[in-house]
Amino acid sequence: MPTATAGFVGLGIMGLPMAKNLLDAGYDVVGHNRSDEPVEELVAYGGEDGGSPAGVAERSDVVFLCLPDSPAVEDVVLGEGDEPDPVIDGVSDGMALVDHSTISPTVAEAIAERLAEEGVDVLDAPISGGESGAIEGTLSIMVGGDEDVLAEWREALEVTGETVTHCGPSGAGQTTKACNQIVVSAQMVAVSEALVFAHNAGADLEAVVDAISGGAAGCWTLDNRAESMIRGDFDPGFFAEYQYKDLRIATDAGEAFGSPMPQTELAHELYKSMVQNDMGRDDNSGVMQILEMLAGEEARVDGGN
Repeated sequence: MPTATAGFVGLGIMGLPMAKNLLDAGYDVVGHNRSDEPVEELVAYGGEDGGSPAGVAERSDVVFLCLPDSPAVEDVVLGEGDEPDPVIDGVSDGMALVDHSTISPTVAEAIAERLAEEGVDVLDAPISGGESGAIEGTLSIMVGGDEDVLAEWREALEVTGETVTHCGPSGAGQTTKACNQIVVSAQMVAVSEALVFAHNAGADLEAVVDAISGGAAGCWTLDNRAESMIRGDFDPGFFAEYQYKDLRIATDAGEAFGSPMPQTELAHELYKSMVQNDMGRDDNSGVMQILEMLAGEEARVDGGN
């Protein structure tokens, strides 16, 4: 049985099932979330309430984070906002922080440098795989930071991730996640465009999905989202507003590094349209709705919403 105590701050749609998986694997888990209900659910499952980010850190050997964006991580970890009891106030020499949030690579580097002054090892370890991956423990985890620190905590990461890849020094995990989101958004937009086109052309949508999934067009979106898309089911596995945020990170980084991103800029604008049309809490596959709005009709099979 694991002897380390794992803290978990950010018990949202991804963080709570990840924390539960750590409990199932035998870790003692101390949690915190800005709203109470997920903490209560974690406690009912066998975890403990840390009371605050600092309280979690004080009782943990390693703290995992799963927060929405760079400002939230800076606030929760360093207190650079409204958080009165940030993680840094509870850390001790020799512990580790593993950040599963998707944030700016430069912010990840700055946080690692600041916590290193307190003797804390930091891994930026953004995740991909959606809610289902978090529940099933099959996430892809992209890790930046010291390889020896990763080796120390790999067993815990493998509880929640089917694939754990060291991508380079601090910030490299976030750079890799930006690459991931570039490709994810391209899939979501392309599949949406294809399905709306197929509907407008009078094709059988279910047959189209079956036919193209097995060929060169085969991809994660076709395998995992197309069937729900053509039925108008956009219950979130990964919020569209988070996809929009991630694409802002990617396009900002592309500007900083002089890397052309024409397709990503287009996807960024389509996800912005989702947020502006109150669809930000839909699944990221819901970008199909923007294509439907442009087409003037919905692409649905019989019985779809």
